[in-house]
Amino acid sequence: MLLATAPSAASAYTGPGLGFGAIGVAFGLIGSLLLAIASLVWYPVKRVLRRVRGAAKRRER
Repeated sequence: MLLATAPSAASAYTGPGLGFGAIGVAFGLIGSLLLAIASLVWYPVKRVLRRVRGAAKRRER
């Protein structure tokens, strides 16, 4: 059983396209995670800014 799970050399050529594809996928995942975090942070900040600006406009009147 242990011998069946032991790594062995693969006689395969992966080429540069696989590397570029993997890098592209990694950048896509990282970018989407950063965008998700930014959107979760931005909308509460936007709501607070809208309240502050609304209060400032009411004081000007």
